Amino acid sequence: MSLDQNEISKLARLARISVADSETAELSQRIGDILNMVDVMQAVDTQNVVAMANPHDAVQRLRTDEVTEVDQREHFQTIAPKTEDGLYLVPQVIE
Repeated sequence: MSLDQNEISKLARLARISVADSETAELSQRIGDILNMVDVMQAVDTQNVVAMANPHDAVQRLRTDEVTEVDQREHFQTIAPKTEDGLYLVPQVIE
Protein backbone atom coordinates (compact mmCIF):
# COMPACT_ATOMS: atom_id res chain seq x y z
CA MET A 1 0.00 0.00 0.00
CA SER A 2 1.33 3.40 -0.87
CA LEU A 3 0.19 6.92 -0.20
CA ASP A 4 0.27 9.64 -2.81
CA GLN A 5 1.63 13.11 -2.13
CA ASN A 6 -1.85 14.57 -1.55
CA GLU A 7 -2.51 12.03 1.20
CA ILE A 8 0.88 12.79 2.77
CA SER A 9 0.05 16.50 2.80
CA LYS A 10 -3.35 15.79 4.34
CA LEU A 11 -1.82 13.58 7.04
CA ALA A 12 0.80 16.24 7.81
CA ARG A 13 -1.91 18.86 8.18
CA LEU A 14 -3.95 16.60 10.48
CA ALA A 15 -0.85 15.82 12.57
CA ARG A 16 -0.01 19.51 12.64
CA ILE A 17 3.51 18.94 11.32
CA SER A 18 5.33 20.74 8.57
CA VAL A 19 6.42 18.62 5.62
CA ALA A 20 8.19 20.29 2.72
CA ASP A 21 7.00 19.45 -0.78
CA SER A 22 10.47 18.09 -1.55
CA GLU A 23 10.13 15.55 1.30
CA THR A 24 6.71 14.13 0.42
CA ALA A 25 8.00 11.60 -2.13
CA GLU A 26 10.52 10.08 0.30
CA LEU A 27 7.99 10.17 3.15
CA SER A 28 5.42 8.45 0.95
CA GLN A 29 7.91 5.66 0.20
CA ARG A 30 8.87 5.22 3.86
CA ILE A 31 5.27 5.13 5.09
CA GLY A 32 4.41 2.71 2.28
CA ASP A 33 7.23 0.41 3.42
CA ILE A 34 5.86 0.47 6.97
CA LEU A 35 2.33 -0.28 5.80
CA ASN A 36 3.61 -3.15 3.65
CA MET A 37 5.43 -4.59 6.68
CA VAL A 38 2.18 -4.39 8.68
CA ASP A 39 0.36 -6.22 5.86
CA VAL A 40 2.98 -8.99 5.97
CA MET A 41 2.63 -9.29 9.75
CA GLN A 42 -1.16 -9.47 9.51
CA ALA A 43 -0.92 -12.26 6.96
CA VAL A 44 0.78 -14.58 9.47
CA ASP A 45 -1.49 -17.37 10.72
CA THR A 46 -1.78 -17.10 14.50
CA GLN A 47 -4.77 -19.39 15.06
CA ASN A 48 -2.87 -22.00 17.07
CA VAL A 49 -0.60 -19.60 18.94
CA VAL A 50 -1.31 -19.30 22.66
CA ALA A 51 -1.32 -15.73 23.90
CA MET A 52 1.16 -14.93 26.63
CA ALA A 53 1.38 -12.03 29.05
CA ASN A 54 5.16 -11.77 28.90
CA PRO A 55 7.31 -12.50 25.86
CA HIS A 56 10.01 -13.90 28.12
CA ASP A 57 7.50 -16.14 29.90
CA ALA A 58 8.92 -14.98 33.21
CA VAL A 59 7.35 -14.42 36.58
CA GLN A 60 7.85 -11.04 38.12
CA ARG A 61 9.33 -11.06 41.58
CA LEU A 62 7.35 -8.95 44.01
CA ARG A 63 8.58 -7.66 47.32
CA THR A 64 6.50 -8.18 50.43
CA ASP A 65 4.15 -5.33 51.25
CA GLU A 66 5.55 -4.13 54.56
CA VAL A 67 5.34 -0.75 56.27
CA THR A 68 8.87 0.65 56.48
CA GLU A 69 8.18 4.16 57.80
CA VAL A 70 6.46 5.43 60.90
CA ASP A 71 3.10 7.19 60.65
CA GLN A 72 3.74 10.95 60.59
CA ARG A 73 0.25 12.12 59.63
CA GLU A 74 -0.27 14.13 62.81
CA HIS A 75 3.07 15.92 62.34
CA PHE A 76 2.36 16.77 58.71
CA GLN A 77 -1.13 17.99 59.52
CA THR A 78 0.18 20.35 62.18
CA ILE A 79 2.17 22.22 59.53
CA ALA A 80 -0.63 22.14 56.93
CA PRO A 81 -2.62 25.38 56.41
CA LYS A 82 -6.04 23.76 57.02
CA THR A 83 -7.15 20.29 58.13
CA GLU A 84 -10.35 18.76 59.38
CA ASP A 85 -11.05 15.23 60.67
CA GLY A 86 -7.66 14.01 59.44
CA LEU A 87 -8.13 15.45 55.93
CA TYR A 88 -6.32 18.30 54.20
CA LEU A 89 -8.62 21.16 53.20
CA VAL A 90 -7.84 22.88 49.91
CA PRO A 91 -9.48 25.78 48.10
CA GLN A 92 -12.34 24.90 45.77
CA VAL A 93 -11.16 24.95 42.14
CA ILE A 94 -14.35 23.87 40.35
CA GLU A 95 -17.53 25.86 40.76
